[in-house]
Amino acid sequence: MNRDVLEFVTFCIGAVAGRHGLSRNDVYSRLKTSGILYGYIIPSYDVLHTFSSGYIVDDITDFMRKKGVLEA
Repeated sequence: MNRDVLEFVTFCIGAVAGRHGLSRNDVYSRLKTSGILYGYIIPSYDVLHTFSSGYIVDDITDFMRKKGVLEA
């Protein structure tokens, strides 16, 4: 993983944590165990990083809800 992707992942974790009042560690754990981090966010970096922060957080939030790692 290069520096740009790492910074993006860090941003995503922090932004989702802030939106939902969760700790960054909790969000990281949920994303990792659900497969969203390595199965979606990292592989989709080239496309995702072009969207607004609000869109990114909404997208990840929806995916987390679909995977059952975040309540509706």
